[in-house]
Amino acid sequence: MRIVLAAGIALLLAPPLAARGDELGRKVFTQIAQPACAICHTLKAAGAVGTVGPSLDELRPDRARVMDAVKNGVGVMPPFAGKLTAEQIEAVVAFVAGAAGGQ
Repeated sequence: MRIVLAAGIALLLAPPLAARGDELGRKVFTQIAQPACAICHTLKAAGAVGTVGPSLDELRPDRARVMDAVKNGVGVMPPFAGKLTAEQIEAVVAFVAGAAGGQ
């Protein structure tokens, strides 16, 4: 009983996994990726107001579309495969697709 109670309390006190993923995704979008995604794209959830690339709030890309763009690049957007880790790519894809509503 004590173990179950302790585990339950630990789960309640720990930040949800999704929140930690969103935190990393936001950081990749705004800081880690070079050039930063926020320089070119508008995404309200990231406080980004770039105008070079499309507004992700308006485009509402799904995970598959974001994954393809991040890995392979699109138009003037460079590919980030080999520049970001798999964890960073997955985090920014989940963050963008979730924040833009494309899921």
